[in-house]
This record gives sequence, C-alpha cells and structure tokens, in this order.
Amino acid sequence: MANLFNTILYTPLFNLLIFLYDVIPGHDFGIAIIALTVLIRVAFSPLSLKAQRSQKALNALNPKIKDIKEKFKNDQTAQGAEIMKLYKEHGVNPIAGCLPLLIQLPILIALYRAFIAGLNPQSLAMIYPFIHNPVSISPTFIGLITITAHNRYLAVVAGLLQFFQARQSMNYMRLGGPPAPEMAALNNQMLYFFPVFIVIIGWNLPAGLILYWITTTLFSIVEQLYLRRTS
Repeated sequence: MANLFNTILYTPLFNLLIFLYDVIPGHDFGIAIIALTVLIRVAFSPLSLKAQRSQKALNALNPKIKDIKEKFKNDQTAQGAEIMKLYKEHGVNPIAGCLPLLIQLPILIALYRAFIAGLNPQSLAMIYPFIHNPVSISPTFIGLITITAHNRYLAVVAGLLQFFQARQSMNYMRLGGPPAPEMAALNNQMLYFFPVFIVIIGWNLPAGLILYWITTTLFSIVEQLYLRRTS
C-alpha cells in the first residue's frame, strides 16, 4: 500500500514541485510551493465547493430534523426512516459533504510530504529522468525568508488566517439555517482552538510548510467568498 501511495501520488507530486521550481523565474522554492498548492486546490475546487454546499443544505433541514426527532423520540427506526425520507425529498445526501474531503485527504498528505522532501537535498534522487535535476535547491523565499528555518511570524499569520477562514465558513453555513446545537458548540470551540493549534504546531515547523498552510487557507477564503456571491 505504501509503495502504491508513493508511486501514484507522492513521487509525481514531488516531481511536479521540482518542475515548477525549475521553470519559475528566479528558481524560488517558496513560490513553487505556492504554485503547486494552488494547482491542487484548483483541481479539487469542485469537490470542495460541493462539500460546503452540502453542509449548508443540511443546516437548512435542521429545524425539520429536530421536529422529526421530537415526534419519533421513542421510535428510533421510524425516526431514521423519516429523516432519510426528508433527505430524499430535498435531494440532500448526508455524506456528500464528507466524501469529497475523504477523496482529497490522500492527495493533501502526499502534497505535504512532497514539500518536506523538497526541503531535503537527498530527495532529489526521486526525480524522473525527464525532469531537470537542479542539483541543489535555494532555501529562500523572495530572497527574505529561509524556508528550511522556523519563522514565528508566518506561524502567527497562519493562525490568524485560520481564525478568519473558520469564522467565514461558520457564517456561510448559517445562511442555510442554524446548525444543530451539538455542531454549533463544536464549531465555536474549533473557531478558537484550531488557530491556536496551528500557531503552536507551526512555531517549530520549517517556514516552507507554513507557507503551504497559508496558501491553502487563503484559497479556502477565496472559495467561501465565491460561495457567498453565488448563493
């Protein structure tokens, strides 16, 4: 399984990263990280948008689901049947929001590993014969940031952007209606916990990996702005 993952996902993404590093003017590895992150997010944007729209649609049905649960509180079988009937009537698939994310997860893991490998000169042995081997990779981003070193400023920026993105996502989901109380409580906790977690983790990570997280968070923010405009 590990060999299949490496052959299908990890090694191709690593080679694409090196290819971008070769062709980008100035051979800036930080910009190559940003470019590859954007390419992958664009490719999976239809799935990501579908997941968020599905969650919003589920929120819109929460009042009716609450009524069904109250009506059939002593009959779990009837309760489940009525909820599934409600989903069918409104064309909502309760797992539609999860499947796209599950499909993306192996890609994102491979992408993350490719960035780590790109920071290690020994990984250049994985380059395909038709990809130019740069021999060494410049460890700076825009000539100012060493991507192999810690950068606490970038970690704080990543945390702040994560907070903004999470709050933006919550506001979009509320357009469909208030979430279930349990989900609302979880969302409120994650709104503050996850950004702090990102800062703590990013405090000692290479700046190149934080750059990846900042890029993907900014892309999510743009996606949510698009969703609000098209809702």
